Amino acid sequence: MHATTSTFVHRLLEWPLFQAEWVFWLLFALSASSVAVILERLIFFGRHAPESARVAAAVHASVGRGDFETAARALTGRRSLEARVLLAGLLACDQGPDAVEELLAGALGAERARFEARLSFLATLASNAPYVGLFGTVLGIVRAFRNLGADLAEAHAGVMTALAEALVATAIGLLVAIPAVVAFNAFKNAVKARVTRAETLSRGLLSRLKGDVPADAQGASLRAAAE
Repeated sequence: MHATTSTFVHRLLEWPLFQAEWVFWLLFALSASSVAVILERLIFFGRHAPESARVAAAVHASVGRGDFETAARALTGRRSLEARVLLAGLLACDQGPDAVEELLAGALGAERARFEARLSFLATLASNAPYVGLFGTVLGIVRAFRNLGADLAEAHAGVMTALAEALVATAIGLLVAIPAVVAFNAFKNAVKARVTRAETLSRGLLSRLKGDVPADAQGASLRAAAE
């Protein structure tokens, strides 16, 4: 029975799954994917940068005066999260505060999802890359013990090689995870800051609408200007 079990384990260890090399290739592929996502998000955030302080102040002043048409014109065509959310509310100001509030919430959710696209991949990679590296480490240790069962004259070099592969797998796993963690936190904080600014602007617009009676003509002119 013992001989049968030993033979089964020996054959099992010969399977490609129990070779550590594929773990290295997987980690390299994950690292390349992580770099690609980080670069794509950097370009996206750069193209959708927040508006300048001058534009933000002008829009805030226009909303405060109730001049929604001027505020909408200033935001039309702009790509930032805050601009697109506020513009959705400005274009519907004739529909009443309740409708505008719902539109602002919907626009904020859509824009937030657009800015957080692919960040879940970075979070998953940051959480699981060390475990992939640890799996490679376990395979390397298993290989080292298997080499110990070979001829002692040849075992030394095999054991050292297997242990080195085990340590390298752990190091690569951490090397993949750390940049993903840093990038994920940075992008998350950037989205959070933009969402906070959008919510602040939205509250200012709603406060102004709830303090005044909406003007149907003004809302219609805003939509016509946007078209």
